[in-house]
Amino acid sequence: MEQDSINIQFQRNDREVTELRHQIYPKTELMSLSPADQGGLSRTASPTGDEDQLNSSDQAGTAGKTTHVDQVLPLVDESSPGSTSSFEMLDVEPVRPPYQKVQPHWFFYKQSDDNVLWLPFSKEDSDKLETADNARGNEEVVVAVEGERYDVHVKERKCYPVYWEQAPFEVRRCTWFYKGDKDIRFMPYSEDFSNSLEDAYMIAVTLDEWKRKLDFPTGETVILHNPKLIMHYQPFGFQEDWVSSPSENTRPRTVKRGINNIPVEIPDGEPEKVDHLVFMVHGIGPACDLRFRSIIQCVNDFRSVALSLLSSHYKNAQSEGKVGKVEFLPVNWHSALHGDATGVDEDIHRITLPSISRLRHFTNDTLLDLFFYNSPTYCQTIVDTVASEINRLHALFKKRHPKFEGEISVVGHSLGSLILFDMLTNQRTGSESAREKVLSDDLCDPENDTLEQILTRLGLQQYTPTFKAENLDLESLALCQENDLKDLGIPLGPRKKILKYVRRKCLSEDNKAEGLASVLQGSLGSGDNGNQSAGSAVKKGQFHRTESITSAVDYEYFNMGVGQTSGSIAKGQVSIDYPQLAFQPQTFFAFGSPIGMFLTVRGLKRIDVNYSFPTCKRFYNIYHPFDPVAYRIEPMIVPDVDLEPMLIPHHKGRKRMHLELKDSFTRMSIDLKNNVLGSLRTAWLSLSRLPVAALPPVDEGKTTTEGTLQETRGESEEAESSVSTEQREQAEQGQIKVGMLNEGRRIDYVLQEKPIESFNEYLFAIQSHLCYWESEDAALLLLKEIYDKLDVPLD
Repeated sequence: MEQDSINIQFQRNDREVTELRHQIYPKTELMSLSPADQGGLSRTASPTGDEDQLNSSDQAGTAGKTTHVDQVLPLVDESSPGSTSSFEMLDVEPVRPPYQKVQPHWFFYKQSDDNVLWLPFSKEDSDKLETADNARGNEEVVVAVEGERYDVHVKERKCYPVYWEQAPFEVRRCTWFYKGDKDIRFMPYSEDFSNSLEDAYMIAVTLDEWKRKLDFPTGETVILHNPKLIMHYQPFGFQEDWVSSPSENTRPRTVKRGINNIPVEIPDGEPEKVDHLVFMVHGIGPACDLRFRSIIQCVNDFRSVALSLLSSHYKNAQSEGKVGKVEFLPVNWHSALHGDATGVDEDIHRITLPSISRLRHFTNDTLLDLFFYNSPTYCQTIVDTVASEINRLHALFKKRHPKFEGEISVVGHSLGSLILFDMLTNQRTGSESAREKVLSDDLCDPENDTLEQILTRLGLQQYTPTFKAENLDLESLALCQENDLKDLGIPLGPRKKILKYVRRKCLSEDNKAEGLASVLQGSLGSGDNGNQSAGSAVKKGQFHRTESITSAVDYEYFNMGVGQTSGSIAKGQVSIDYPQLAFQPQTFFAFGSPIGMFLTVRGLKRIDVNYSFPTCKRFYNIYHPFDPVAYRIEPMIVPDVDLEPMLIPHHKGRKRMHLELKDSFTRMSIDLKNNVLGSLRTAWLSLSRLPVAALPPVDEGKTTTEGTLQETRGESEEAESSVSTEQREQAEQGQIKVGMLNEGRRIDYVLQEKPIESFNEYLFAIQSHLCYWESEDAALLLLKEIYDKLDVPLD
């Protein structure tokens, strides 16, 4: 059998192979083994009877000057007249197992830290890919893998992410693997190379002929010594004087057949049922941890941690089919802010000083996001991006999971938590949304207003000649995109105002009448009082709308949320148009959040105890004790009560050892102090009291021994009570009602620092702000709060 990529010669019987040997390789032209072949080949023990035969043949070949042909052609049994025939040997040799086709497994390509990795799919995903590949014919088939977050185009051998933008990566049907001396894991061969190896292996097993040599056009050589020993030799390259010796550079690779013969961990497949959906919003900068990984990679790690905790802490519920999984999806807004659409990076680069360029680039790419969020222009871009991305992901998820009926939560890290806090503060319920729709109609009357009047109202009258030069009217303006306005030379700020107006363009008369009737009947009531309320609402809404379309920062009172005497929860927010989410979140989790600091800087003294988000009823502020960015929330709600934050339990069910020791020493010092003071008090009383009898008086009906036992029992009870005081106080603090922001429950939850972190809190400050993505304790708290709502307890 002859192939283009490999040259294999074999015969169907021993006599033809022997004749071919002597025809092609006369005895006078036999060449000895090359130094590489002599030094590179190694032997491994074989559990079958083949190794004994190979060892005896190798010894004979060494005694009689081993030839090159002896190593590359099949071993031949040349029978002598006095020897036993091959047919008689069949009765003595054990029956060899027939050839079995190799079981493939699908891998995907991943590049991490300049290392090329091939990682296996789960068995479920691999079986789906293999079935689709066998049944596709010549057509393209798309298979959803990895919890339906990726789509594999089987014919193209490419994997595409579904929910986020990322370059596609290669997938491979793997059957043969290799590992060099310096490799830490086995790597799969290409499919064509593997097919060639499999064909040669099939021939060797079928004919029971080993020591076959496969020469490839690239100069590579593979020698099949036996089923357990297959070596791959690299070609000799040009060697410089200072390069290592050829024997070191041409050390053979170890070749293995099938995934069962290599040490590799096949990941467990994910449950198909999704119980809960969580959107995770990142903070400043494109990197989310100290390894400079993106939000996509960090969320993937958090998802893996959550899946592992589900299998360990909800094992019983999983076995009963009560628990599926929680899906976590990343929300990326940094790329939209720093992309070509805004042009902000180019403007900042133009004014950046050339010195300490790396530090300035880091500042421009990360820390400036805080200033951008306080700018009305770029704040609008950020919140629009976050809301539109969440709504897009939500719609796409519902499309791919049409049977999903679970709740949805949101998680924000660092600045991302502040973005979500401001958005949730400005969400509207159903009746408020209908009222806002009617009020916006009253402000937009295209039949009476011209384009020039609208531009004047928006403060953009200087761009009227530009629009007239292009013959643009209101109808054509509604069809313009941001890029169209950019091509006209309209700056970013005016573009945003115009697009904002276009988004609020008026509805048809039928929709207006229907919306107005809905509001009047459902919200404002009827009669004179209803008319009066409607009029005041319109007036109030007009004031709010006028404020929201300006670009000036308004730090005055906003009519959002439940206000206090000093202003509402939205006091100090930048005056922009906050978009609405397509769903009502069940819970809002904040990781390492500066919300408390920003609210204080905005001038908000306290949060009213009756305030809650309009559409989200639960809120958790989770932070590491050494996080320099995190601030508390509860002191702004109950400033008169000194509450310690709730300690998040360790995922293994107790406090960390160093914290237990710290608490034990604290209690010991308190008890010692109390005992010393008690002893001094007793000594002083004994010296100051009058002389008494040797034995104290005994109450009637009570002996002296009983009195002594009662005193001893009282002291032991006091000691036990002091030990349990801390636990009782913590339980009581957990039951304290802290406003309605989290349905009356506690809000601030603190993680337990690791033992090494307690040695120097300054050294681990930055790491503490970025630890949440891999924190089992934080992930378990999320899972517990999610599944408590579903009445699924921890094991």
